[in-house]
Amino acid sequence: MVSYGAFHSFLFEYDTPRIVLIRSRKVGLINRGVQLAILAYVIGWVFLWEKGYQETDSVVSSVTTKVKGVTLTNTSTLGAMIWDVADYVIPPQEENTVFVMTNVILTLNQHQGRCPELPDDETECKGKNNCVPGYVSTHSNGIQTGECVPYNNSIKTCEVFAWCPVEDDYHVPKPAFLQEAENFTILVKNNIWYPKFNFSKRNILPTINSTYLKNCIYDSQTDPFCPIFRLGKIVEAAEQNFQEMAVEGGVMALQINWDCNLDRAASHCVPKYSFRRLDNKDSAHTVSPGYNFRPWCSPLPILPLLFCPLLCFLLA
Repeated sequence: MVSYGAFHSFLFEYDTPRIVLIRSRKVGLINRGVQLAILAYVIGWVFLWEKGYQETDSVVSSVTTKVKGVTLTNTSTLGAMIWDVADYVIPPQEENTVFVMTNVILTLNQHQGRCPELPDDETECKGKNNCVPGYVSTHSNGIQTGECVPYNNSIKTCEVFAWCPVEDDYHVPKPAFLQEAENFTILVKNNIWYPKFNFSKRNILPTINSTYLKNCIYDSQTDPFCPIFRLGKIVEAAEQNFQEMAVEGGVMALQINWDCNLDRAASHCVPKYSFRRLDNKDSAHTVSPGYNFRPWCSPLPILPLLFCPLLCFLLA
C-alpha cells in the first residue's frame, strides 16, 4: 500500500519550490552584484582574457644561423693574421646552437713524442722511482714513460709520451684574443608552423626587404624585428660584460617567442626576442668557469692545438 501511494504521488502530483519576494534594496543590490560578477568573470576573464573558446597548438620550429665578421690579430707568436668565419666558428656540439671562438691558447709545433709533463703534485719528481711506466691519470696529457726529466731549471717532472710540447692552460690571455668578436653579427632565420591551423610564418617578416636586411642591426627600441644580432649587444641585453665573458667563454640563450592570436590578422603574429646567460656566473664558485673546447685547427702551417674559450649561443 505504501509503494502504491508513492507511485500514485509521483505520477499524478506536481510540486514546485515556493518563491519568496523580498522587497529590500540591500538584498536586491547584493543579488544583482553577484550576478554581474559571475557574468563579468565568464565574459571578461574566460572568454576575452583567457580566450577559453579558442583552441591552442604547439609550434613546430626550425632555426638556421649565419655568422659574419672579420678581425685582425698581430702577436709575436703568430704575426699578423686575419680571422674570419672559417677560423672562429666551431662546429656545433648540440642542436640549435652556434659556437664562436673568443679567446685562444696556442700550443705550437706539436708532434707525438716524449716530453716533460706539466708540474703538479702528482707529476713532480726527484728521480725515476717517482714515475710509474704506463701510468695515466684523469688530468694527464700523456702516458708516463717512467723517466724523470727536467721541466725547467728548477723543477723535474715525469716524462710522458704525448703530443709535445704539452698544452699549458694555466695562463689564459687577458684581454681575450679576439676582442673584436663583440662586433661580429649573427643572422637568425626562424621558421614556424602551427599544424592544427596550417599556419606558418618566419621571423624575416614580409615588411622586411633586402635593402633593410643588409643594413639593420637588432635593437629592441628602433629595430625590434631585425633578425641580425651583434654579439656584443646580445651579451649586453643579458646584463653581462662581453670582454669579461670572452676571456673564459660562456653560454648565452637567444629566445624567440611566438605568441600568436590567430583571431587577428597574420600581420600581428610577430616574434619577440629575449636574451639571458645560462651558465652561472658566481664569484664565490670559480672552479671550471665559462665554456671552452679543444679542437685541432690548421689555419696555420705550424698546426697548432687551439684551446678555445667560446661563446655558445643557444637558440630557442
